Amino acid sequence: MDIRIGILNSPREINFETAATAADVEKIVAAALDSDAKFVRLTDDKDKVYIIPTASFGYIEVGSEVSRRVGFVA
Repeated sequence: MDIRIGILNSPREINFETAATAADVEKIVAAALDSDAKFVRLTDDKDKVYIIPTASFGYIEVGSEVSRRVGFVA
């Protein structure tokens, strides 16, 4: 699953892949925003931990769970 997080007042974004499902990521983010948590903790495929302050969220894009195809389309 591909995750993209846009950061307020920054031209860059955080982009990583995770083994979590779209529903799991949505639950984590929604729970943090509903409880006024200061940060969200997400883990990628390689067990790197991303701690992102909730106040800096511009947007969060959760990609599809379908794997990408490799090659050229005719």
